[in-house]
Amino acid sequence: MIRKRTVVIVSIVTSGAFLLSACGGDGKDSSAPASPAASAASGLDSLSLLGGTAKANNAASGTGDWANEPGKPAVKPEARRWVQLSASKAGALSPVVVNGAGFTLYRFDKDSASPSKSTCNGECASTWPPVVVAPGGKIFLDGVDRSKAGTVKRDDGTLQVTVGGWPVYRFSKDTKPGETKGQGVGGTWFGVTPDGKKAGSGVGDNTGGSPQPKPATSVVLFDDRNFGDPSQGLAGKGCQNVARDNVATSCPLISGRISP
Repeated sequence: MIRKRTVVIVSIVTSGAFLLSACGGDGKDSSAPASPAASAASGLDSLSLLGGTAKANNAASGTGDWANEPGKPAVKPEARRWVQLSASKAGALSPVVVNGAGFTLYRFDKDSASPSKSTCNGECASTWPPVVVAPGGKIFLDGVDRSKAGTVKRDDGTLQVTVGGWPVYRFSKDTKPGETKGQGVGGTWFGVTPDGKKAGSGVGDNTGGSPQPKPATSVVLFDDRNFGDPSQGLAGKGCQNVARDNVATSCPLISGRISP
């Protein structure tokens, strides 16, 4: 059997899960006002939440999301009058929240949802423009439940919109509606779903990746750290003995990744 000693693990393919081991090893949309407590908690006491799209609510042209320059922060007063949150499809992401102009909205893993807190400031906020709304402004809800919408005060004092408690952003390199170039950037940025989760996650997975692939069932163990012969292989599921113990120092996977 493989005894306890330092082992260098190198993964050749990063899909699946390695199951071999040595034996013996230890929106509902609503314009009804929220309760005072709920409003205070979500920062909505000075805002109006209205069901439907901006167009359906007769928003003025050249205001709100329609006034935001693609990829740029919303700095003009008219651009902060309203924000639209629509459950939609963008690229391979479905569902994902987009704004009133059709641009994908993202969440950042380094932020927090409970309590809501934005950590993207300065240069970060230029690359990832926060979705902000002016006090007294409006949030239009199109397929996003009212209970999932909120705001949080940023370090600069502006109100940033939240979905499921997560502060939401656009991406500077998304220059056309429906683009999702920010998906997975840095392993920390993901499109946001209508309930605040990461868009693109598999069933039961909230990592923002694809559904979990099938597990690997074979591995080659090498005596040499540089993957030189002699070597020995194992295949199949579960705990298995090796022919020569106390020699393996490195192993490339036939497919899969080492699971903790």
